[in-house]
Amino acid sequence: MRHHLLPLAALVFAVATPATAQTAPKVEEASIADLKAMIASGAASSESITQAYLARIAAMDRAGPVLRSVIATNPDALAQARAADARRKAGKALGPLDGVPVLVKDNIETKDPIATTAGSLALKDNITQRDAPMVAALRKGGAVILGKTNLSEWANIRSNNSISGWSAVGGQVRNPYALDRTPCGSSSGTGASIAASFAAAGIGTETDGSVVCPSSINGLVGLKPTIGLVSRTHVVPISHSQDTPGPMARSVTDAAILFSAMIASDPADAVTKNADRYKRDYAAGLASASLKGVRIAVRRPTMGADLAKAFDAALAVLKAQGAVLVDVEMPKLDGLGAAEFAVLLSELKGDLNAYLATTPAAVKTRTLKDVMAFNVANAATEMPYFAQETFEAAEKTRGLDDPEYLGARAKSKRLAGVEGIDAMLAKANAQILVEPSYGPGWLIDGVYGDQYNGPSSSELPAVSGYPNLTVPMGLVRGLPVGLSFIGTAYSDGTLLGAGYVYEQASKARVAPRYLPTADVGPGMDGVR
Repeated sequence: MRHHLLPLAALVFAVATPATAQTAPKVEEASIADLKAMIASGAASSESITQAYLARIAAMDRAGPVLRSVIATNPDALAQARAADARRKAGKALGPLDGVPVLVKDNIETKDPIATTAGSLALKDNITQRDAPMVAALRKGGAVILGKTNLSEWANIRSNNSISGWSAVGGQVRNPYALDRTPCGSSSGTGASIAASFAAAGIGTETDGSVVCPSSINGLVGLKPTIGLVSRTHVVPISHSQDTPGPMARSVTDAAILFSAMIASDPADAVTKNADRYKRDYAAGLASASLKGVRIAVRRPTMGADLAKAFDAALAVLKAQGAVLVDVEMPKLDGLGAAEFAVLLSELKGDLNAYLATTPAAVKTRTLKDVMAFNVANAATEMPYFAQETFEAAEKTRGLDDPEYLGARAKSKRLAGVEGIDAMLAKANAQILVEPSYGPGWLIDGVYGDQYNGPSSSELPAVSGYPNLTVPMGLVRGLPVGLSFIGTAYSDGTLLGAGYVYEQASKARVAPRYLPTADVGPGMDGVR
């Protein structure tokens, strides 16, 4: 987040020797299909593609625009790529992701020789040598784990005054569209790195907005899946009710390919018991998707004129594709925010304590209370900008049997689901709800923290556990904005299909230009 940049002590940052200009494959803006076509034609190998990404990271993430989006590259990435090339030559390719480099948010464990830090120096020795089951599923499909991405420290739960994209380990992530603008969070590094073509696609995690916001603000497609489709085991947690990994990519197709590989039932995560029922190739049917006659509920939150103009243009595209648009109002959902926050505080304490107890002996912070003490003892590096009042509030909660917690969870889920999304869809007799994902990115501010005051699509799907897909809606005065497609549980495929139709008709995504600042002017939504 901030301008404070720390050395990556104790972390591995492997830099490949750049391939020559004549032989290096062009990976900028390359889709997964593009990469696979290069490999199939012999124009490139997985190894040369991986090396090209590593060279691009070296040239742009710690030099050039200095995005600070990648915390660590994987020393084993080139070996994984060579293994994929060997499989292909032997006629044993594993699937659409075989040999494709993917970046993973640094609160998700991989068995590679790099730490899983959640951005905190308290976890700098958290080299677990175990894959999160979701990562194992990607590996099973042949994906090359290229490295770990920076994030808002502790996934943005330590303080209400935090700065999106700042961590003590990785420093401040910058937005590739305008370097003084936020990348949003907490999957800030995944958002910025995929926008900058540092990998084909990447993994973020969301509790409330942490996939959708950085995807929208960095001009990406991002899917916050239905809770229960993707395992959370070996992911540094906030809330078992709301946490989920999700794919982030430059196109709906690439997000769908990644999502398809992530879905799996996990005996260690009971909520995924039915996930295997929904495992399929979600990219396969996109080309035949249609919006003809599809009823779509439209919510128009309070927004400024620039964002409203972009939203109206997106709605016109949907209508031109045959969708029937029905305006709906947000129901009164009094107390939702307070109930959600009470749930997050209680679950943070219980879930984080359980996770920390499983970390290697080298990790000395074994509880939330230990982490808080570590932060105080290392305040100069851990708390130079904001404190830990949210951690302190979580530590005071009374456990997952507390009637107040149980009541808050029941209330929040009811308001967000039955009385929120379900009610709006029923009123419109629709399957899909659309609204702006977020406004454009605000200025990075090391004094006041995040200053966003625009619309947000994330809370209702996050709390209810329903899916939320954001698709690029173009630029508002040089900064990306996104269109959210929201549905009920397990409607992820329906949303991907609708998002694909919109994406193909609108062609709204614009590649980043790494400008020092955006030409904002007066009246910009959500920007200070």
